[in-house]
Amino acid sequence: MSPKTSKASVNGRRGALTPGRIAVLVLAVLALIFIFENTRPTKIRLLIPEVTVPLWTALLAMGLIGALCGAHFVYFRKRRR
Repeated sequence: MSPKTSKASVNGRRGALTPGRIAVLVLAVLALIFIFENTRPTKIRLLIPEVTVPLWTALLAMGLIGALCGAHFVYFRKRRR
């Protein structure tokens, strides 16, 4: 076994659904349902301009920004160790 190969990939459990992954999947599905149920137009003010967009667009954008920030935090936390 080479040093780059981990025990998880040898046992075939690397892609297994863990309770944490299931919880993240359920939360993601619930978030998407919530986002796409809110379709009415809403006004958003970005410093000076005011734009009218569907609420689902704003919610989806904020969710993606939050996910990117969370992924960035996890990436750098693991990298420092």
